[in-house]
Amino acid sequence: MLPFLIAVVEDEEPVRKALSRLLRAAGLHTVTFEGGEAFLESLAITHPDCLILDLHMPGMSGLELMHELKARNIAIPVIMITAHDEPFSRRRCLEVGAYSYMRKPLDEAALLDAIAEAMGHRPAFKRQPASAA
Repeated sequence: MLPFLIAVVEDEEPVRKALSRLLRAAGLHTVTFEGGEAFLESLAITHPDCLILDLHMPGMSGLELMHELKARNIAIPVIMITAHDEPFSRRRCLEVGAYSYMRKPLDEAALLDAIAEAMGHRPAFKRQPASAA
């Protein structure tokens, strides 16, 4: 069985890199993008198993990207992440179809669990101590 492919769309490079390291340490393949437009272009050649998506980004927001995926009839489980947890945003993201909505800084174990649940699997992810991520 091939490892799962997780896409990370996050405009902040340090967060993008940290998420990629965490996911690789858990045995997952990752592909990262600094914006929604680049992610949409990539869908011509790849289809990730799960998408970790930042809500607030310059250009296309995470919510706008979710709307675009829905308009294109592309079904990818989405875990929305944000540094600004607002009840309206949380509700709106979940209504549009986000599987999960998580506040930064992310709990690594909770993120890995959310990915596994979003994909409908319970793979035995390797968990590293927080200092190794």
